Order: sequence, then structure tokens, then C-alpha cells
Amino acid sequence: MKFEAYPFEKLNILLENIVPNDSYELSVLTIGEPKFETPNFIQNELKNSIALLKKYPASSGLPELKNSMISFFEKRFNIKLNDNQIIPTFGTKEALFNFPQFLLFDKQKPVIAFPNPCYQIYEGAALVCKAQIIYMDLTKENDYQASLSVEDMKKCDLVILNYPNNPTSASISNKSLETWVKNALKYDFFLLNDECYSEIYFDDDNKPISLLEASKNVQNDNFKNILVMNSISKRSSAPGLRSGFIAGDSTILKEYMIYRTYLGCLAPLPLQKAASAAWNDEIHVQEFRKNYYNNFKIAREILGIEIPKATFYLWIEVKDDLEFTKTLYKEKNVKVLPGSFLGRNGVGKNYIRIALVENEEKTREVLLRIKNVLAKM
Repeated sequence: MKFEAYPFEKLNILLENIVPNDSYELSVLTIGEPKFETPNFIQNELKNSIALLKKYPASSGLPELKNSMISFFEKRFNIKLNDNQIIPTFGTKEALFNFPQFLLFDKQKPVIAFPNPCYQIYEGAALVCKAQIIYMDLTKENDYQASLSVEDMKKCDLVILNYPNNPTSASISNKSLETWVKNALKYDFFLLNDECYSEIYFDDDNKPISLLEASKNVQNDNFKNILVMNSISKRSSAPGLRSGFIAGDSTILKEYMIYRTYLGCLAPLPLQKAASAAWNDEIHVQEFRKNYYNNFKIAREILGIEIPKATFYLWIEVKDDLEFTKTLYKEKNVKVLPGSFLGRNGVGKNYIRIALVENEEKTREVLLRIKNVLAKM
């Protein structure tokens, strides 16, 4: 079994022999990890629940955690999930990796399709499944919209979408999501949307919808073949809580829940308690959205970019992503992620991804450094 090195490992190798300009403070804009403090009410719930460390967590999660997730989904997407239509997970990375293994175990020649460039865990899951991979290329020319031919849809067992998208910041229309649901039913493949950036949006009248909403819109009310994952990490600036969920088709989730009892991916009870508090509250999320929107306004002012509908990433075209990344680090002590590390077959080449996860003051100062190098290259 041979996995591709993770993008951050590749970046370390790319920059290892470069001595950065130490007249600048190091700025790391490579990873989608919020730099804002986890809200105090979440931290306090964690502290107040420490005594629960003496107990084993159940595979199904605390009832109050699941209820908080169901409540979140109803308030945010106007969908009331049944108890058997949602499973708490240890973040979403573990489920994105092991759910395809569970789903495709009995398939002789499984086929998985996912966006390119992408979150690399999709590819890792496909490799473990010994699946044929169909890369759905996201390019400027196709407005970063994933698509498959009819021939490929007939072959697929699992299609993974990721909208709002990492790394391109692209969104998808409601109509396109509905078409994807119809195709999943028509060609009988499972369709999963990784929705972990759904809550970092900037227009209350144009929020990203969930794939489960699209499923309801086309009368697939029981979510046959349709699944979503979401996480608290970006929404609540709490990646360390490792709180996510998978929701949708109850038939497959019933069997997946049995499988999960063997995994041992169980969040400690104090983390579950704190996560419950976070899922139940929306006010703190509104504040984080303001922070990210202000960062994008600064980026528009300095770099002339258009503000995306969601996420906290910039996807910027450059002449040579590797050379730009090395020069930026050497001259300005800023780390960004080359797009070629996130894509395959040349897709993503000559783009860089920047995570706007710092406060406004630091964002402005660092983007001015980046602008200086962009002007020269």
C-alpha cells in the first residue's frame, strides 16, 4: 500500500533548504485551521466535564450530542433528521477515510469519483479500497464545477463532492445539487457531500444549501443513496474537539453504525459535552463569519480578488506555484500551499492556496507581503 505524501510534508521538503528573511515574523497560511480562540462557553463546558474521563464513551455518542446535531441541522437547513439518519463521528477525516472502506468492501472492482484538486483523504480512502479513481477536474474553464459523463456515472459506486469547495472556494448551485441527486438515483451510486465549509458564508440570503435539502427538493425524502458530512472545526474554531457527523440514508447508516462499533474512533465524553454546547449555539458562529468576511474584504482591497460565497481560502493563479512558494518564503517569511500539491495530473498547477485564518491586522500585513512578491513574479 503506497500513499501519496501529504501536501504539508511536500511543502516541508520544498522549503527545507531555504533560509527565510527573519526581518519578518513567520506567517503560516497553509492549513485550514482557524487561529481564533475557541469561545469561552465551549472551553468552560469542557472544563466542567473533565470528571467524565473516568467513563468509556459509547460508539453511538452521547444522546445530547446527537440531539444537538439534529437541532443544528433543523435550524440551519430546515430538515428534521430522525435518530437513525445521523451518526456522530470523531471529526470528519476519520469517517471520510473509513466510510468508503465499509461501503465498498463487497465490491469486486469499486469505482470512486471525487474532485481534483481535493482534500487528499478522499484519495487515501480510494487507495485502501483498491478502487479505480475518476478525477473530476475543477478548473477555471469549468468554473470549478465537478461533473461526470453518463458512462462514468454508470461505473461509479461512490461519488464524493465537496461544496463549498476546498481549495478553490467555489460554490455549487441548488439546481446542480438537485441534478446530482437525480443522477445518483438514476445510475444507482452513493453520493456524499463533504460540507465542512457550509457555515463559513457571507450572505444570509444566499447560504449554501445541504445536499440533503437538494434531496428533499427532488422528492427523495428518505435520502436514498445520499449522504453528507459536516464538522464543528471551522464553524466554531474548535478543530481540537473532533466533532463531526455523517447523515442521510438510514439504510446504509444502520450497517455503518455496526461497523463503527469495531473502529474505536470515540470522542472522550468531555469533548462530546463541549461539542454539544457548540452545536447548539449560533451566535459565536456569526462572529467568526464576520471575521472571515473582513479578511476577504482586505484581500479584495490589496489583491483585487472577488469575495467567494463561502470558505476562508484564496485560490490565486501564479506563473509557477513552486517557485512562487519558495520565493515568498525566502523573501517574506510566508508559507502558502502550492496548488500542484493538492491536485493530480497537472490540475492545480500554478495556483496557490492561502488560508485567511488570522486576525484582520495580521491578514493585512501578510497580504501586503504577498502582493509585493506577486508584483515581481
